[in-house]
Amino acid sequence: MSNSNLKHLERIKENIDKSTELTEEEKSNSFKHIEEWYAEDQAWGTFINELAKISPKVEAILAELGLI
Repeated sequence: MSNSNLKHLERIKENIDKSTELTEEEKSNSFKHIEEWYAEDQAWGTFINELAKISPKVEAILAELGLI
């Protein structure tokens, strides 16, 4: 995950935590979703990196698509 996206997620988490309008259950559910998105993003990055290792040609295709 890029540093910018990570910073955005941290800001979201902080603001959810500070919210007086959300119940503790809503906060907890929000945190769970954020953690899931983070894990999925990490898994996607690992997948892309592994694909790129297969061949320079695959890496070039991924770069052309803007994935790396």
